[in-house]
Parts: sequence; structure tokens; C-alpha cells
Amino acid sequence: MESALLAPQRQSMIVERVRRNGAVRVAELVEEFKVSDMTIRRDLESLADRGLVSKVHGGATAVDIGSTDEPGFAAKSVREKEAKEAIARTAADLVKPGEAIALSGGTTTWTLAQHLIGVAELTVVTNSVPVADVFYRSGRTDQTVILTGGIRTPSDALVGPFAVAALDTINVDTLFLGVHGISASGFTTPNIDESETDRALIRASRRLVVLADSTKWEIVGIRTIARCEEADVLVCDSGLPQSARDVFTDRVGRLVIADHPNEVTR
Repeated sequence: MESALLAPQRQSMIVERVRRNGAVRVAELVEEFKVSDMTIRRDLESLADRGLVSKVHGGATAVDIGSTDEPGFAAKSVREKEAKEAIARTAADLVKPGEAIALSGGTTTWTLAQHLIGVAELTVVTNSVPVADVFYRSGRTDQTVILTGGIRTPSDALVGPFAVAALDTINVDTLFLGVHGISASGFTTPNIDESETDRALIRASRRLVVLADSTKWEIVGIRTIARCEEADVLVCDSGLPQSARDVFTDRVGRLVIADHPNEVTR
């Protein structure tokens, strides 16, 4: 009889083991998870397609993710689509008509933007070209979109002194922040210029909501954007391992698991 673990949970645990040990073997995973050889091979194939592991004969090895590596927007947009969709649906429930919100750059915030088109009289501040484009293309006349200036990054975010100067004059109710990595030490990015702009977004907001899929656990970029304790809410998907849940339940204002919004709260 196969394990009762769902595929996303099992795959998240496999990624965690690969990152910790550098490599895993199919036979070891079959024994550990009590599933078939074919199931594990499908898991590894899926993880390799998403760029989370490198598939080799008989197992998988870690992908070298440097602290300054920054995939482009198009590359990131096809990763963890189901998890990002679940996170976006849950985060959208935190937005009320008439509010002023900010959305940082990233594919998870871009997914969230698509869920916010129907929110009436919304004011959106963003440094993300794709996020702004979602609202512009909606054709709504009761929503206001403010796009900062700045230098464009590989993730299609606008950063630098012009973006920071614009954000230092703005106040919003909630910031929805996409991040590159999450760990016990906080939320990080591989782009130093983007970190300064993200910090300006945090200064402009009354509430910080961090959006991160579970594959970002224990990824650490070169620059810290915020400590765990600065986040009022962290929204993640059900693949987040228990070790991470324990950390964030203690350190963030509220941890929300997107597939089960009331599963872990404080």
C-alpha cells in the first residue's frame, strides 16, 4: 500500500533532502516513502521539469542555486503554478474594496493581481511591469494603478533610486511581497537593488503579507529584505515541511497554509 502523502508534500520533502544531502537515490526514496519505483521516478521527473533538482541515473542531485542567481520572469512563471494559484486565491481574500495596496515584483504577486481585478475601487502601487499590465488590460475604470519608475531587473521589477524615491512618498494599507527565499533568518532576494526597493515598499505599508511557495524554504539570497518577525502574515502552500511551519508559527504574526487557510494560525 502506498503512502498517504499527497504528491506535492512528498515532492517538497524530496527537494528538502536533495538540498540537505546534495543527492538522493530512487531506491532510498522508495523505501522511505513506501511508494512504487515508478511514483518516485515521476516525482523526480516533475521536480526536474520545474528546475528544482537535476535528474541523474538512479536518482537526482541538487541544482546549484547561488545567492545572486536570478531567473527571468518567464522562467519563473512556469514553476509551481498550482502552489502560486492557491497562494494567490488565499491572499486575495485579505483585500477589501476601496483599499490601497502594494504588490512587489514576482510571479506570485502577478498571479495575485489576476485575482484582484474584480475588487472595486482598488488603488494598486507596484514596481512590477507585469503586475501593472494585468490591471491596465482589465479595462476597469474604478481602479487606480501607480507604477514606479526605475531600472528593470530580470524579474521585470523596477528598482533603484527612482523607485525608492517614489515609494517614500506613498502610504498603503497592505503590501503583498514576493520573495526569492524564506528561512529562519528571514526573507531574501538575489538582487541587491531590488532589496532596497522592497524595503521601501515595506516602509510604505501598514501591513506586510509575504507570499512564498514551499520550494523557497531554505533558499537564501544575498540580501535580506525583512526578518520573519516583520511579517504580519506569511502565505505558503501545503508542501511547506513541518520544520518550516514550526519556525514560522513562532516567528511571523500569522502563518496561513493556502490549501487549508485555517490550518495554522496565530
